[in-house]
Amino acid sequence: MKKENGKARVLNKTEFNRVVKFQMSTRHGLRNVLLLHLSFFIGLRSKEMSALTIGDLIDVNGDLKEEVTLKRHQTKRNKQRRFYLTNDKLKKVLIQYLTFRKEKEGELKLESPLITNQMSGRFSSASLQQLFKKMYTSVGIDGSSHSGRRSFCTNLSESGVSITNLQTLMGHQSISTTALYINENPKILGKITAGYSL
Repeated sequence: MKKENGKARVLNKTEFNRVVKFQMSTRHGLRNVLLLHLSFFIGLRSKEMSALTIGDLIDVNGDLKEEVTLKRHQTKRNKQRRFYLTNDKLKKVLIQYLTFRKEKEGELKLESPLITNQMSGRFSSASLQQLFKKMYTSVGIDGSSHSGRRSFCTNLSESGVSITNLQTLMGHQSISTTALYINENPKILGKITAGYSL
């Protein structure tokens, strides 16, 4: 999909798969692919991804949580929000990544950052934004850290998810903010009017 003025580009499935395929061939491929999945399949912001700990996503027994509540300090405007680890594609990548981390580090420390930089430390929100830009640029796409969020919101809207549910999933205070994330699709708009009758 084309980029609207001032808004992050919404990627289609082919573009998303192209970025994922290329990233898997890079040094930090699994980590980067997890970032893409967190962005595209649950709509997390870069600040939220950088603030995640392993313990936010798994319990003391090492099992994935189904519902995750982000603490206020982890979110934009210190507004508590929740997301759901129910997407099979996301869970598969997350399990692969956690297995890799466990093999590399010997154990999974719940307080450790989920996403680590080259020094095994926490990314800042700004450095994650730069990483997303680099991932898209590497395959010739003009994308940003918000491309996944906009794609997530737009695709769910096109599949019939209500804007009130989208507002909750996106962690927005206002429905008007959520509406800005939805990319207009001329094909769908054409189908709506084609089927209209008095």
